[in-house]
Amino acid sequence: MPLAVDPKDPDEVLDYVIDWTARLGADTIVTSVWAIEDGTSVIDSNTFNGTSATVWLSGGALGEKVLARNRVVTTGGRTMDQTISIKIKAK
Repeated sequence: MPLAVDPKDPDEVLDYVIDWTARLGADTIVTSVWAIEDGTSVIDSNTFNGTSATVWLSGGALGEKVLARNRVVTTGGRTMDQTISIKIKAK
């Protein structure tokens, strides 16, 4: 189920963070890949550390809902996905 996050205006460039701490336990993130599954927002950049992943998004069309998926791989060999849902609206 996608996590709902704060909306963004089409003209904004905003960062969104997934904190994986609760699901990781003692494990840590070794790779993180973001993908737009639905919508017209653009991934400008992304970063991660041992417990969280951040994506910077721009664009989007008024009224749409953007779905952005983060897939991480851990030192323990786990592959986990989490999708965020971002409403695009004028501010």
